[in-house]
Amino acid sequence: MEVEKGAADSSATFTLHNEDHTIGNVLRYMLNKSPEVEFVGYSVPHPSEPKMNLRLQTVGPPATAVLERSLGTVFEVGEHVLETFDAAVAKHKSKR
Repeated sequence: MEVEKGAADSSATFTLHNEDHTIGNVLRYMLNKSPEVEFVGYSVPHPSEPKMNLRLQTVGPPATAVLERSLGTVFEVGEHVLETFDAAVAKHKSKR
């Protein structure tokens, strides 16, 4: 990941390599839910370029800290979905 800081710590552009709309849309959604976020948007410059740019502006806290917390939330949601899925599969197999 590359970070291009803005005029203040509260804004930055992050370039995530080997990522696309899948993580871009999820991060945009999670970041938009945060009251600390003033603006968030992402773009994929070209489909054949394996990178995604994320622009983040917060209302005070450092943009890097807000992104880090949101990435942690995305990870926790993924863990919960995986655990729920595994439990449902195990329950289905035990009914056979």
